[in-house]
This record gives sequence, C-alpha cells and structure tokens, in this order.
Amino acid sequence: MILYILRRILTMIPTLFLISVLVFVIIELPPGDYFESYVAELKALGEQADLTEVELLRERYGFDQPQYVRYLRWAGGMLHGDFGYSFEYRLPVNEVVGDRLWLTVVLSTVTILFTWLIAFPVGIYSATHQYSWGDYGLTFLGLLGLAVPNFMLALVMMFFANLWFGISIGNLMDAEFLNQPMSWQKAQSILSHIWIPVIIIGTAGTAAMIRRLRANLLDELQKPYVITARAKGLAPGKVLRKYPLRMALNFFISDIGSILPALISGAEVTAIVMSLETTGPMLIRALQSQDMYLAGSFLMFLACLTVLGILVSDIALALLDPRIRLGGGAAK
Repeated sequence: MILYILRRILTMIPTLFLISVLVFVIIELPPGDYFESYVAELKALGEQADLTEVELLRERYGFDQPQYVRYLRWAGGMLHGDFGYSFEYRLPVNEVVGDRLWLTVVLSTVTILFTWLIAFPVGIYSATHQYSWGDYGLTFLGLLGLAVPNFMLALVMMFFANLWFGISIGNLMDAEFLNQPMSWQKAQSILSHIWIPVIIIGTAGTAAMIRRLRANLLDELQKPYVITARAKGLAPGKVLRKYPLRMALNFFISDIGSILPALISGAEVTAIVMSLETTGPMLIRALQSQDMYLAGSFLMFLACLTVLGILVSDIALALLDPRIRLGGGAAK
C-alpha cells in the first residue's frame, strides 16, 4: 500500500505539470490579453483609456515577453504560494478568492450532506421494494430531477417566490452584509438563505445518486452469496448491511475525485442565475475578461483537488472492497 501511494504521488507531478501547460495554452488561445479587452471595453462605453498606464502594466506583469517566459513566472510563483495578480479586481488572487472560497465550501458541503441524507435511504428502499408503488413513485421523481436543469429550477423558484410571497431568493445573504466581515448576524443571514440553493443544486445530484445506488444494489441482491445468506436464515437487515450495501457503495467512493473540486467550484450556472457569492461566477468572469492569473490559478487548484481526490478514492476503494488489488497482480 505504501509503495502504491508513493508511486501515485510521483505520477501526480508530471500529471500536474502537463495540466498546467494545457491550462496556460487554453487561456492564451483567445487573441489579445486582458489589457486589450479592457481598452476595447472602455472604447465601447465611450471612455478613453490611459494607454501609457496600460503599457506600464503590460511590462510589469511580463505581457511583453514570450509566452514561455510568462508560463515559467506563473508556474514558479504557484510553487511558492504566489498565485498572481487579478487585473479585474486589482487585488492578489489569494485575496480575491478568500471569502468566495469559504462560502462555496459551506454551500457545497451542505449540498453534499443533503444529497447523501436523501439519496441513501431512498435508494435502499427503492432497491429492496422493487416494482412497488413506492419504487415507481420514487423513480418518477428521480427522472424528473434529472430532466430539469438546476438553473431552470432556480428560475422557476425565483419567479414564484416573487409572485406569491413578494420576496427575492437570490444571494447567500442580505445585501447589507455583502463585503462585510463575518459576524453572528451575517452568519444567521447566510443560514437563512442557504437552504434554497442547497435544494436547487442538490436536486439533480440526489436523483442521480438514487438511480445509481438502486441499480448497483439490485445487481448485488441477485448474486448467489445473498441468496445463500437468505437460505441460511440470516435476518434481511443483516444480509443487506453485511455485503450487498457495502459492495454497492463502490460508485460512491469513486466519486470522491469529483466531489473535492465540486466543493470549490460550485454550480457555476446556478450561481450566476441566483447571484450567489461563490467562486463559480468569479471563474466565468475571469475567463471572459482574460484575467489569466485568476482563471489559471483557480483552474490549477481544481486540478490539484481532482488528482488528490482520485488518489483518495482509489485507496478507499481498496479498503472497502477486497476484490480490488492495488498492485494489479492476479489473485492466486
């Protein structure tokens, strides 16, 4: 196990290097840079940009140098904890991501817990009561949850909340607490707002997990070892918990690789629709304005979490399922 982990960690180094090159190349693909987009935006608004200041900023941040020099400066800075400077916000990237990052983590964590708390009992019930009215009803609701996009559900809920109750359900807090330091009143405001985006974002994930858990559990319940356990007179609950449910959770463990970056990125489109103060809208805005240090550093952070999450999921799968061998050798 230790040798396997060491090999995987060594493999992560060239993987992250290739990802960093790919991220940098993709961000550099659009013509021009942030300063050209900024000047063009000012001209479209009928304003004049200080071209002298723009040129000084281009020289200061190396935009007058070849691409490989800019890549080395960017990648080298990340190794030392310097993620660059955001031209859009005129702040270091670390400060821009700050509050948005922990708000995204809180929202995503609560959403994941909401998904698990609903999906597990519903999926188990649906699998153990196959073709019952309850199974059909839950299946219909699950397919409905998968079919309706999160952003559309958000628009519908925002419309009816305003129509019926005359309230706005956007944002993660009241407007008076925006850009304010954390306080007890601000925390209460966040808690009162967070449950609506949790329901909206968690709908599709809950429906998908229910369907996958039901399918995997049904497959395990039909295997000979379960039939043998039942024939020996073991209690149905014990038979379910001992092996079938444990084996059916493989997909759940393998999803850790996608859960970790999802904690940080959040639901981008839904966050834009509901004006949530998370990192999703920030990333999209950075890509649109070619704010390369903000966008590139954030994408690299997500890539690191993905690679780390895949390693954790592989190790957890080996511990959960004895049929999985990390060494890759055939069982004798």
